[in-house]
Parts: sequence; structure tokens; C-alpha cells
Amino acid sequence: MAYLPSQEKAVSQSTNLLATNAVLRNTYGLLGLTLVFSGLIAWWAAASNAPSPGLIITLVGVYGLMFLTQSLRNSPWGLVSAFAFTGFMGYTLGPLLNLYIHNFSNGAELVGMAAGGTGVIFLGLSAYVLMTRKDFSYLGGFIFIGIMALLIAMLVGLFIQIPILQLIISAGFILLSSALILYQTSQIIYGGERNYIMATITLYVSIYNLFVSLLSILGAFSGRD
Repeated sequence: MAYLPSQEKAVSQSTNLLATNAVLRNTYGLLGLTLVFSGLIAWWAAASNAPSPGLIITLVGVYGLMFLTQSLRNSPWGLVSAFAFTGFMGYTLGPLLNLYIHNFSNGAELVGMAAGGTGVIFLGLSAYVLMTRKDFSYLGGFIFIGIMALLIAMLVGLFIQIPILQLIISAGFILLSSALILYQTSQIIYGGERNYIMATITLYVSIYNLFVSLLSILGAFSGRD
């Protein structure tokens, strides 16, 4: 059966819409599961006073598991790797949560505020893209420059301990993470990302950085005991 050009276009649009909806559904479903899993691991690590893995192990674990997930993204093992990655990230949060809870008089409140702020920002930005269907692919260049600038600032921060620099870095991560949420959601809608595992990892990292950065800023203005 032959299709007219208009019919072929309609079929193509329908197919693209179905694919987009499938990626969105799978991405948010997996994201929800990994956030719950990561949160449980973070709670366990905090409750058991698990030690911090240290800078070297953290870097190896984060980038190693991220590379593994990237390599396995088209197989069922990619899901296992995604949970391993987000579980490890959750573990790294445990010692950080304890640091705030035990060293700030309102530590639990700060953690709750950071979690609530993260949720509001993520849901607000995601809803905006989904409702307006706006294309944020132009943010790709800004995100790349932002990553480079933050890496340089973090390297400087290792040698020069300036409180204002840490605040600037945290604020930079909030802006960068927000841009990544807009960009990644837009990529799913317009077909730039068809792998829901990698879309999930990108959004998870954005949420993780949002939470940690908000917690850092709230802690800086709260003051220790």
C-alpha cells in the first residue's frame, strides 16, 4: 500500500511521538527507582557512620561506573550498572549528611531544605520543557564552557582556601545542573537522546549536584555550632 507524502509525514510524526513518549516514560521511571535506591543507600551509610571513600576512590568509582554504564547502555546490564553507579553516589552522600547533621544545630533542617529545593527546581524545569516543548539544544555550548570553568575553579580551590570561591563554585553547579536538566529533557523531546539509561544518568547527576550545592550554600549561611 502506497502512502501519500502527507500520510508518510503523519506516520513519521506519530512514530517519533511514540518513541519520545517511550523514552520519557522509561527515563522518569528509572530515575525514580534510582533516586529511591540511592536515597536508601545514603540513609544506610549515614545511619551506620560509614567512612568516606576518599577522593581517589570516589573519582575512580564515579568515572569508572559512569564509563561502564555508557559501555553497557544498550544491554540489560546497563540497568545493573546504572543502579551500581547511583548506589555508589548515594554512599558518598552518607558521610556528607552526617557532617551537616552532627556539626550544625539545624543540620537535619538544612538537609531537608536542600532536598526540597532540589525537588522544586528539578520538577519546575522539567515541567517547563515538557509543557512548552521549547528546544534548549543551544545550551550545549554553555554547558561545555561551564564544566571547564568549574573544573578550573575547583583546581584553584584545592590550593587556595577562599570561602567566597566555594560559594561561587556551588552557585555555578546549581546553574550548570539546571541547564543540564533543560538540555537533557529537550534532547529527549526532539530525538537527540534515545537511550533512557544515559538520559537517566545525566538527570541523576544533575539532581545530585543540585542537592550537594544547595546544601553547601545553606550550610555556609547557617554557621556551625
